Amino acid sequence: MRVLLTESRDAQGAQSVDYSLALGEDTISLNPLIGRSIRLEFSLAIACTHCGRKTKKSFSQGYCYPCFQSLAQCDRCIMSPELCHFDQGTCREPEWGQSFCMTDHVVYLANSSGLKVGITRASQIPTRWIDQGAVAAIPFARVATRQQAGLLETVLKQHVADKTNWRTMLKGEQCSVDLALARDELEQAIAEEFTQLQDRFGLQALQLVDLPAISIAYPVQQYPGKIISLNADKGPDVRGVLQGIKGQYLLLDTGVINLRKYTGYEVTLHTGGDAA
Repeated sequence: MRVLLTESRDAQGAQSVDYSLALGEDTISLNPLIGRSIRLEFSLAIACTHCGRKTKKSFSQGYCYPCFQSLAQCDRCIMSPELCHFDQGTCREPEWGQSFCMTDHVVYLANSSGLKVGITRASQIPTRWIDQGAVAAIPFARVATRQQAGLLETVLKQHVADKTNWRTMLKGEQCSVDLALARDELEQAIAEEFTQLQDRFGLQALQLVDLPAISIAYPVQQYPGKIISLNADKGPDVRGVLQGIKGQYLLLDTGVINLRKYTGYEVTLHTGGDAA
């Protein structure tokens, strides 16, 4: 099971998100199901998304334990990119590291549950922003490697958060943030540290970016007043009226469920009629 998405521009120029759910060989469009009753029936059969091995527990959102232990994409430097050790010759999978980590990354500012900093591969814009449920985002700098992105993010974390409060994000309670102004203020605040990174890696390796912010509109009819997290491992039959989709979450009238958590799980989607 995987959540897929496509983006388009709405009449106001915002990125409008269309969600689909990949179930085996089938792909089901989710946006038309908003306002209707759905049921997710989890069999609790789990297959590793890398090797296909059956596993009783999913690690790092979709891997069996042997893959979790051996794959570079499960190494701690993926979550803490400033710890990248590719240049030390100790990457678990050098070819994968070359294509994933030693490539252009963007350090960005986003409004997900408030102002935050994050990083992503340049090719993953705006997908990464949508995954996090950001209502707006703006590039801050373009850098040559994932490690450099992590080092710059570490500097920015001294001034701005790097985490999303998922409960606030799912309630749609973000305060308005002038991202362009925040970017300009942070450029001034970290000017000395940014120059130090350029001295270390080269002027061309890290470049500030002057691009406009992008707004993102999600297919949500109604945000929940109270966040109730649904756990398919404890109750494999998840049902309710689909009220919206944001980030990787389905918003049901019975609670919210993070579908990314269940990557690799076997599940059947049942759809009902319109809500009364």
